[in-house]
Amino acid sequence: MKTVQLGQSDLHVTSLCLGTMTFGEQVDEATAHTILDRALERGVNFIDTAEMYAVPTRAETFGATEAILGNWFASRPGARQKMVLATKVAGPARGLNWIRNGSLDLTASDIVAACEASLRRLQTEVIDLYQIHWPVRSVPAFGNMYFDPTKDQLGTSSLHTQLEALTGLVQAGKVRAIGLSNETPYGVHEFVNLAQQHGLTRIATVQNAYSLSNRSLENGLDETLYRLGVSLLAYSPLAFGLLSGKYDATGFDAPAAPPGRMSKFESMKKQRFGRPAALAAARRYSALARDHGLTPTQLALAFCQSKWQVASTILGVTTLAQLDEDLDCAGMTLSAELLAAVDAIRWEIRDPAV
Repeated sequence: MKTVQLGQSDLHVTSLCLGTMTFGEQVDEATAHTILDRALERGVNFIDTAEMYAVPTRAETFGATEAILGNWFASRPGARQKMVLATKVAGPARGLNWIRNGSLDLTASDIVAACEASLRRLQTEVIDLYQIHWPVRSVPAFGNMYFDPTKDQLGTSSLHTQLEALTGLVQAGKVRAIGLSNETPYGVHEFVNLAQQHGLTRIATVQNAYSLSNRSLENGLDETLYRLGVSLLAYSPLAFGLLSGKYDATGFDAPAAPPGRMSKFESMKKQRFGRPAALAAARRYSALARDHGLTPTQLALAFCQSKWQVASTILGVTTLAQLDEDLDCAGMTLSAELLAAVDAIRWEIRDPAV
């Protein structure tokens, strides 16, 4: 598996990353440790998590994923040194009262306290990549398609204040590199400009949704990342399982629907991946894959690896079989003909899971 440099940082990671948000909800600790063992055995050196995981997020599982990872590191001598570890501080916690009492802000002290708590749960002295999970600003993310200035400025902490806090963590040796998530071109430019103007730490990455059914990043953010030398970490490449083909025959609600987050959690069906148009798009891409002798999963993951925009693709799994299937796609690329067929579908149906 090839490795790539993240932005201008000194981090080099594999092109496939193990995402862990299912650990502590769909995946128990013993199974999670088995999945982590297999990922390490197969050459993955990159793990992504967050303080708010597991997902669906709730008070009872807040921090559970980081704790599971910490226990794995503690029980596997040498494993921590082989892994690039990424985690995230949650953004404004509207409706999530177990995160900073539902604060609508993300202050410098919030960032520092969250980092300290993550270090304890992860049982490590340093976080390799520390990311802001979502902005304080009102931005198009998590299925919200539009910027709404009437809902802007929910908090009072400026990007400058947040970047100073992140820089302080780097200077203290608690964090090696920093990144953003669910960000816009404006946010990326501002963080880079502030770093240059004030001698602060430069962001290395942006972690945003990117898949066959959500290529909105290609409408401008990709140029921003390219011009500024910031790497994309693509999350939800299988669109919560839709692009694996598992729901093609049954949808989410039928009694015979296969197990997965979309069939298991009602809250998921109300989000971007639960839209009828998202399932219809997945079925189109599944048919295209099969017409070309590929599985839907192979098409979806090879698509991400074929795109210059993507540095590393984040995989979310619940079983060893899913992990092996995904990792078997490492290095796969698509022909120009097949990429053109993908583009033709997108031209017709656009981005239904944005």
